[in-house]
Amino acid sequence: MGSREVLGQAAQLASSGLLLQVLFRLITFVLNAFILRFLSKEIVGVVNVRLTLLYSTTIFLAREAFRRACLSRGTQQDWSQTLNLLWLTIPLGVFWSLFLGWIWLHLLEVPDPNVVPHYGTGVVLFGLSAVVELLGEPFWVLAQAHMFIKLKVIAESLSVILRSILTALLVIWLPHWGLHIFSVAQAFVNWQEAKLTWSFFKQSFLKQILTEGERYVMTFLNVLNFGDQGVYDIVNNLGSLVARLIFQPIEESFYIFFAKVVEREKDAILQKQEDVAVAATVLEFLLKLALLTGLTITVFGFAYSQLALDIYGGAMLSSGTGPILLRCYCVYVLLLAINGVTECFTFAAMSKEEVDRYNFTMLALSSSFLVLSYLLTHWCGSVGFILANCFNMGIRITQSLRFIHRYYQKSPHRPLAGLRVSPALLGVFSLSAVITSISEVFLCCEQGWPARLTHIVVGAFCLGVTLGTAFLTETKLIHFLRTQLGVSRVTDKMT
Repeated sequence: MGSREVLGQAAQLASSGLLLQVLFRLITFVLNAFILRFLSKEIVGVVNVRLTLLYSTTIFLAREAFRRACLSRGTQQDWSQTLNLLWLTIPLGVFWSLFLGWIWLHLLEVPDPNVVPHYGTGVVLFGLSAVVELLGEPFWVLAQAHMFIKLKVIAESLSVILRSILTALLVIWLPHWGLHIFSVAQAFVNWQEAKLTWSFFKQSFLKQILTEGERYVMTFLNVLNFGDQGVYDIVNNLGSLVARLIFQPIEESFYIFFAKVVEREKDAILQKQEDVAVAATVLEFLLKLALLTGLTITVFGFAYSQLALDIYGGAMLSSGTGPILLRCYCVYVLLLAINGVTECFTFAAMSKEEVDRYNFTMLALSSSFLVLSYLLTHWCGSVGFILANCFNMGIRITQSLRFIHRYYQKSPHRPLAGLRVSPALLGVFSLSAVITSISEVFLCCEQGWPARLTHIVVGAFCLGVTLGTAFLTETKLIHFLRTQLGVSRVTDKMT
C-alpha cells in the first residue's frame, strides 16, 4: 500500500473521528450543563475527578502501550500473534482495577456520605466498567489498523448515546442515588511487539502522570476540596473542548499513518524518499493547523471566558476563580494542540532505543510536574495546575521539536516550517485580541443581555476577519484540508 493511499485512509479515519468527537462532546456538553441543575458540585467533583481518574488510569495503563506497539507495524503482520498479545490487556486491567480500587477505597479520603452517597459502590463499578471495556480491545485495534470506519462510527456512537440517555433519565428520576447514577451508566506472542509494548508501557505510565497529573495531586494530596475540584474539572473540560474535538481524532489517526509510512530503525535519507516527503508534508500542515487553531482559541477565549462560563453554568462558574482558570487554560490549549501533533510523529518514528531514552526524560518531567503542581497550587490555587501543565507541555514540545529537526536534518524537507505564521495574519490576531478585550471591559458581563449580544457580535466580526485572512494567506493549508481532511469524502465512503 502506497504512502498516499495510507494518507487518504488516515484522513478518512481522522475525519470520521472528528465527526464522532463533535457528537460526543456536544452530548457531554449538554449533559454536564443539565446535571449541574440537579446534583451538587461535590458529586460532580467526585465523579469527574476521582472516579473518572480511577477509570482512565486503569484503561490507560492496561491498553495504551499495546495500542501503540501493535499499530506500529500496519496490517501486514501476523495478526494471530498480535491478537494473542492484545488479550493480555484483560488480566492487566483486572490487576490495575483491583490495585487502584483498593487505594481509592482505603488510602484516600472518603467523601462525607451525607454529601456524596454510595462512594464505595461507585469505586467498584467504575473499576468493573474499565475491565468490561478492555474486553473489546483486540477488536478495536484490528478495526483501527484496517481502518473499518463504519464499524467505529456505529459502535462508539451507540455507546455514548445510550450511556448519556441513561444518565439523564436517572438524574431526573432518582437524583438521591448519587454516584449510583454514574456507576450504572459506565501464549504465542510476537516478542518483538512485546518488547516494544514494554517500552511504550513505561512511557505510557509516565505520560499518564503528565496527562492526569493535576487529578492525582488533587486526589492524593487534598489540595482542593471536592467543590473546587468540580469547578476545576468543568472549566478544564470546557477549555479543552475545541482542541479535543479537532486534535484527538487527528492524533489517533495520523499516528497510524506515520507508523505505517515511516520506518522506526532507519534515518530519513535511508528510506523511500516518496514516503519521507509525504510524511514531512503532512506533518508540516498538521503543525500549521494546530498552531492556527490554538492561536484562535487563545485570542478569542481570553475575552469570552467569563461570558461562556456564565451561560454554561451560571454564577457558580462565572464567579470566583472560574474565569481566570479558563483564560489560563486558553493559553494551555495552544501548547496542547502543538504537542499533540509533534508527539504524534515523534512516537511513531522513534526506535525502541530512542523510546527507552525518552522515558528518562518523561520520568524527570513527571516528577517535576507533581512537585511544581503542589507548590504552585499552594501559591495561587487551582490556577497553579494550569501553570504547571504549561511548563511541562513546553518541555515536551521542545523535546519533540529537537527529534523532528534531527530526523529531517540531512533531508531537503523542513516540516517545522509549519510553525511559522505570516506577518499579516499575526497582525490580525493581535488586533483582534485588543478589540475583544476592550469590548469585554465595556460590554460584559454585568451590563445585561443587550450589551452581551453586542460583545458577541464584536467577537464574531473579529473572528470572521481572522478566518478570512487565514484563508487568503494560508492557501496551501486550505488546499490540504480540502483534499485530505474533507468531510464530504468520509460521508461518501460511509454511505
